[in-house]
Order: sequence, then structure tokens, then C-alpha cells
Amino acid sequence: MTIRSNPHRRRPTSTTAASASLRSLLVLGLSLAPAAAMADVGDAQTIASGLANPRGIAFAPNGALYVAEAGKGGPGPCIPSPPNPSVSRCYGETGAVTQILPGGELKRIVTGLPSFALPDGTAEGGVTDVSFFGMTAFVSMGLGGNPSFRPEVGRKAHLLGKLLRLTPAGKYQVVADVAALEARLNPAGGNVDSNPYGALALPGRTLIADAGANALFEVPAYGRGRVFAVPPKLPGLPPFMAGREPVPTSVAQGPDGAVYVGQLTSFPFWRGTATVLRISSDGSSIQTFASGFTAIVDLTFDAGGALYVLEVASGQAGMFPPPAPGLGAGRLKRKCPGADPTVLLDGLTFANGVAIGPDGAAYLTNFGTSASNGEVLRLPLTPCP
Repeated sequence: MTIRSNPHRRRPTSTTAASASLRSLLVLGLSLAPAAAMADVGDAQTIASGLANPRGIAFAPNGALYVAEAGKGGPGPCIPSPPNPSVSRCYGETGAVTQILPGGELKRIVTGLPSFALPDGTAEGGVTDVSFFGMTAFVSMGLGGNPSFRPEVGRKAHLLGKLLRLTPAGKYQVVADVAALEARLNPAGGNVDSNPYGALALPGRTLIADAGANALFEVPAYGRGRVFAVPPKLPGLPPFMAGREPVPTSVAQGPDGAVYVGQLTSFPFWRGTATVLRISSDGSSIQTFASGFTAIVDLTFDAGGALYVLEVASGQAGMFPPPAPGLGAGRLKRKCPGADPTVLLDGLTFANGVAIGPDGAAYLTNFGTSASNGEVLRLPLTPCP
């Protein structure tokens, strides 16, 4: 089946900020969050809307669909945004893990989770991903910055930067403090910066792609976490000749049992320079599996072994400066086994998560920086040849 593209993308404004972490991408893009009414994108149909900054998406073994809602912050306390201290991000308990019912209704399984947002309500920290092992969900909580500020905010802010275990009844408990691992170990060096963004629940352990730390952490079911892998720096490009940060955002298990990691890369997200890494199941070996992508924010596999890669920017194509990262202009690509990647869907706006459903269709979160108009799309697929 040929997937139609949508040429009507929103034009992002230019920005002079430059930072390597995923939180910077979100902060830079949050002011660009669309307020337009929901609409289908190409052959993808909107099956749910009204979500608050939807990020990761996953199916439970029983076929139920869940979305991580980062929330829209709240009345405060407010603290300076790490990438742009002149702007405040304000605390609220508006994050949630939400089930999408067959008719498109939203059933929020857990509410009241901590959230940081800018004045317009677009999230900078909060729930980022959900991954299932059996009917137990593991939920990553984004932070963005050094975890030392959490006591200043109080209340449930201590949950930011952590991994939670969620029961079907909607109860949760802390599994590990991922941000504290970054603060203690800082495996990639540089400033302490933690933003747990992608989660992969496996037997006896959960892997976390920490976009701020530029590292992957392994959290066992019981006991202390460890550094799983540290992706190498990317080759430098003018004017950043010393090398670019990989910024791992997403993690999935491949059909061969290895771990696959998507990289956002650092600002301004040069077009075609993001890669998918293949990491051995014990973290000891890192190889490049596929290249030529731009600003990867999520990835997954289907039952036939095809890889799906979600991009969240069109990327810098010309000389820098001036910056022209094309923030928010998203695409879904597929790499069939033995073939080059192809574009399945274009015209997405700050898409953040992708999952393959039991019906073989792709499900995506879109408008992922909107405080109230986030949506879930369903894209019918035909199998790879």
C-alpha cells in the first residue's frame, strides 16, 4: 500500500538556543505547539484526542492501548528552565498514564503524577514512556537537568527522573531513581543531566534511554541499577567539530534479542545524521545498525522483523548558523529486513511515540507538545514483501 504524504506542515520559528539534550528540543518546540483542531494525517486516522502532552505509547499483552501523558504543569512552585533560565517551568500534578478505549474515550489509569510545564502549559518534564512486561507497566519519568533541584519543589517532584512500576489496579511504586544513577556515575561525563525518556521492560530488568545523560541504564527488578551502555559521540560538524552528542531517546528489543537504540543527536539535528544502534543484550557491544535518519524520538519492531523509526524534526540541511532544525516536522519510516528505509507517513507535528498493534497497524502519538490537543493516530500497514 502506498501511504500518502501530507505537504501541509507547520513552519517552526527560528531559535538561537543550542543544547544537546532532548529536554532542549522540547523546550524549543513547546512554544510552537499547535492549537489547531485535530485532523487526520495522510492515511492515518485520529482515534483519540484531548491528551495532555502525549509521549510514549504501548500495548499491553491483552491488547489494551496505553499512552504516557506528560501533563501540563500547574500553579507551581516555578523554577528556571535549565536550557533557558529566563523562562520558568511550573510544577503541577497533571501527568497520567491513560488507556485508549476502543471508542476513543480516555480512561486515565493513574493521575496526579508530577509535571513541569512552561507558561502555555506545554510540558518540559513528566511521564515520558510506558513499557509492559506481562500486565505490569513500567513508566519512565522525565526530568531534564540535575536532580538536585527536586527537594526545592517538594510534593511528588521526587518522582521525576525515576522508574515506576504500575499495577493493573492503578497503583504505582518506585523501582529506581535513574536520575540519581546519572548524578552518581555520570558515565558520559560533562554536566549532570538526566532525562529518562525511553523504557524497555524485559525479564528481570528494565532498560532506560536517558537522553540527558547520553547513556542507557539497566534497572533490575531488585537491587541497584547500573550503566548498560554509553553510545559514542558522533562525528563533528561545523561549527561543532569536537563531536556531537548522541542523545539516546528510545530503546526496543529486536527479533534477534539484541537491543536497538534510536538517537536524537544534538541541536540543530543535522539532516540524515541520526543512527539506530544495535547493542548486545548484555551491553558489551555497540554497532551501527541503520543510518540516514533525522532526530529519532522513538522506534519499534513488528512481528515480521521490520523496524519502524519515528522522527521529530526535518533537520538542519544548510550551514549553521543560522539554525533551521525544522522542529516538530515529523515522519514515520520503515526499514524492511534487507532493505533501505522508506517513508510511510509524513506531515506529523511533534509526534513522540510509535507502537505496532495486534491488528498490525501503527499507532502514533501526535501533537506531543500540546497541553490539551494531543492525539493518537492509527496507520494501516501492509507487511513487508
